[in-house]
Amino acid sequence: MPFPATHPALARALTAQGYAEPTPVQAAVLEAPPERDLLVSAQTGSGKTVAFGLAAARPLLGEAERFDRATAPLALVIAPTRELALQVSRELSWLYAEAGARIATCVGGMDARAEQRTLAGGAHIVVGTPGRLRDHLERGNLDLSALAVVVLDEADEMLDMGFREDLEEILDSAPAERRTFLFSATIAKDIAALARRYQKDAVRIDTLRRDEAHGDIAYRAVRVAPNEVENAVVNLLRYFESPGALIFCATRERVRHLYGALRERGFSVVQLSGELSQKERADALQALRDGHARACIATDVAARGLDLPDLGLVIHADLPANTAGLLHRSGRTGRAGKKGVSVVVVPYTKRRQAERLLQVAGVEAEWSGPPLAEEIRERDQVRLLEDPLLNEAASPEDLELGRRLLEGRSPEAVAAALIRLHRARLPEPEDMFDDARDRTPDTRPPRPERGPRETHDAGSGAPWFRLPVGRSKNADPKWLVPLICRLGHVTKKEIGLIRILDHETRFEISPEVDARFRQAIRAAADAGEIRINPSAPPGAPGPRPQGPRPQGPRPQGARPQGARPSGPGPQGGRPQGPPDQGPRPDRPPPKRPKKNPRKANG
Repeated sequence: MPFPATHPALARALTAQGYAEPTPVQAAVLEAPPERDLLVSAQTGSGKTVAFGLAAARPLLGEAERFDRATAPLALVIAPTRELALQVSRELSWLYAEAGARIATCVGGMDARAEQRTLAGGAHIVVGTPGRLRDHLERGNLDLSALAVVVLDEADEMLDMGFREDLEEILDSAPAERRTFLFSATIAKDIAALARRYQKDAVRIDTLRRDEAHGDIAYRAVRVAPNEVENAVVNLLRYFESPGALIFCATRERVRHLYGALRERGFSVVQLSGELSQKERADALQALRDGHARACIATDVAARGLDLPDLGLVIHADLPANTAGLLHRSGRTGRAGKKGVSVVVVPYTKRRQAERLLQVAGVEAEWSGPPLAEEIRERDQVRLLEDPLLNEAASPEDLELGRRLLEGRSPEAVAAALIRLHRARLPEPEDMFDDARDRTPDTRPPRPERGPRETHDAGSGAPWFRLPVGRSKNADPKWLVPLICRLGHVTKKEIGLIRILDHETRFEISPEVDARFRQAIRAAADAGEIRINPSAPPGAPGPRPQGPRPQGPRPQGARPQGARPSGPGPQGGRPQGPPDQGPRPDRPPPKRPKKNPRKANG
C-alpha cells in the first residue's frame, strides 16, 4: 500500500529515496493518533528510524513548510551507541532535508568542543548517546526548554548498558508537555516501568511476530571440530561470497586473532571493537559501505545499530551469550526486505548449548557440516560462468585487445588464463573434516564401543592423559588428534592408544615428549583452551596407581586414627607376634598412667 498522507517535504524525500510503501512499523506509527505518545516494539531492521521521523513531523513542523531559524532544539533522539546515533543522524538528514532541518550529533569519542559550538549555533534536532548528552546538559551547553519530541531508540539496550541514571536526568530536565516516543526490541518490566513514569497515555504498537523468526533471514548451524572454527569461517566466507559479511566474536582478543588470520589468507577485512577510537570505527564501517572490505570482525558492540548495505551474511564465530544476542547479531542482515543468511558455528563440544539457544529463540536452523573445499570450487566455477562481465558489451578498444590476444594463441589458452586470473584473487578454501553431514540433531544412532587405535608403539611406560570430551559430545579421532597435536605441540606419531569413553577420552603420549607435552598443555590451559590432565589408563579406577598404599615417613606426633598398617591379624589389622620392645623411632613413647600417690607412699 502507498504511504499514508504525511508532511509534503517528507513525502518528497521518501519518493526521492525510492520508498514506495511503508513497512509495518511505519504504517502503524502513521495510523496512531497524532497527539499520543508511542511505545513501540518492532523487529530490528524494520525501518524504525524513518517511523519515528515521520511521527515527529507534525509536532515539529505543524502546518509550516520549513523550520524557522534554529535556536534551542525541538527534538532529542537518544541512542545507545555511537554507531546507531550517527546512523540515525544520517537517516533524519535526508528525511528532513527539504524542511531545512539542522541536525547536531553529540556522541562519545568525538570532539566535545566542536559539539558545543554546534549547539551554540542552534539546531532543530539533536541526536546523541546518553552519557555525552548528560555531560552537555550539566555543562549548560544543551538547552531542553523548547523540546517538543523526545525519542528513546533501543531503550532496552540503553538500560542493559547502565544508562538508566543518565536517561532519567535527561527526561526529568525536559518539558512536561512533550511527545515521548519509546522504541525497544522487547518491552520488559524495566522498559514498562520507564514508560509509565515518562509517558502519558501512550499508544502500544507491537509489530513483532512472536511465533516465527525473521522471515528474511535463513539460519544455518554448522558443526565443526573445536580446533577448526577458524577454518570454518574461511570456508563460509568463500562459499557464500557475500558482498558484505559480519563475523561476531566473544572477546576483543578473539577479534584481533581472527582479523590477523583472515588478513594472512588474503581476505579484505576490517575489525570493530570497543577498544578502537571513534575514527578507527568510522573508517572500518566506511570501508564496508564503499566495498573496500568484504567482511568485518566485531564484538557484540556491533550487534545493534549498524545498517550496512549489501550485508548478506552474519557468522557467529563464537556462540552468542543469549537469545537476544543471537537475534540482534542476526538482525544486521535481512534488512529492508533483502534476504540474508545467519550461520552459527557450533563446535561439537557445544552442540547441546547451541540447540537450546536456537530452541529458546524460536529459530529453525538447517544443520550441516562446514562447506568443503570441493563444494566451494564447484560454486566458484558456477560464479565464473555467470559473471556479468561475460555478458557486457565490449568496447572497441577491448575487442581490439582481444584480437591481439588471440594472435598466436588458441581460445582455450586465453580462457584458461582468464580462469587462472579469476582464481588468483580468491583465497584458497581450507580442507576440513566433516563427520556425518546428513545427520540432524537428536536423531543420531548410538555409537558402538570404540576400541583403542594405535598410531605408534608407545611402550608400556607411556603416560596417559585425559580430555573432558567423550561420545556424549561427539568425540572423534578425526578432530581429537589435531586438537591434541595443537595444544600439546606434538605430532600424530607421538600419540599412542586412544580410548573414547562416554564422557571423556584417554590417550597415550610417547615418553620421549612427555615433559614438553605437559608444559604445552599447562600453557594452553592458562590461555583458556580446553584442559588436558594426566590420567590413569582405561579400566583403572582413577589416576591413583594400583597396589598397596605407599608407606612414606609419618610426621612426628600421634598417629591418625584408621592409619594402621594393613595385613592379617587381630584388632583391625595389627600384625601378630611379640609386642614391640621399646618406643618406635618415628613416634613418642606412649604415656603411662600416673600411680595414686597415696598407694605409692603407703
